[in-house]
Amino acid sequence: MKRLLAPLLAVSILVACGGEPDVRPNVVLQTEAGEIEIEVHADTAPISAADFLLHVDEGLYDGAGFYRTVRADNDPRDMGMSLIQGGLLSQEPVTPPIAHERTTDTGLSNVRGTVSIARDAPGTGSAAYFFINIGDNSFLDTGGERNPDGEGYASFGTVVRGMDVVETIQAGRSDADSAEPVTSGQILNTPIIIERAYRVD
Repeated sequence: MKRLLAPLLAVSILVACGGEPDVRPNVVLQTEAGEIEIEVHADTAPISAADFLLHVDEGLYDGAGFYRTVRADNDPRDMGMSLIQGGLLSQEPVTPPIAHERTTDTGLSNVRGTVSIARDAPGTGSAAYFFINIGDNSFLDTGGERNPDGEGYASFGTVVRGMDVVETIQAGRSDADSAEPVTSGQILNTPIIIERAYRVD
């Protein structure tokens, strides 16, 4: 319960002191490969953004990392998907799943630099695992053809600094064992560790 109440408590304190909550806070992911700075769209994607910020504020990403890379050459559906996926290396969420936010509601498309929630069925997503789009992956939007359910993937942030770091991670060797056939050839041999994740003041 303490974990879930922390973001609400922080907002309550800020408002009580006469301030306004930052509706688009920036977060830095300090990785072994360099820094990635993300603008979090808490105004347009409040559910996904809140879950991501919870993981940041509680230190859940410290020691986590990026473990999956998708490129045109290893996309089994030959759609040219281009992204990296990261989060908790256990890939086991420690918070409840969140409601799915459609890109048609948030206005955030899965294009270059956009950060999105990974999921199985809609409503099973968690910021425990997220991905950063490198190419135009708009087929991951609501109504897109990547998934049969047509619900797309919820986008909640934008990389404002460090896309060169993202591309460096994507280029890593990726022939480690995969638990799922769909991710064969996409698992980084050596995950890139997130040493620290924090909000920018």
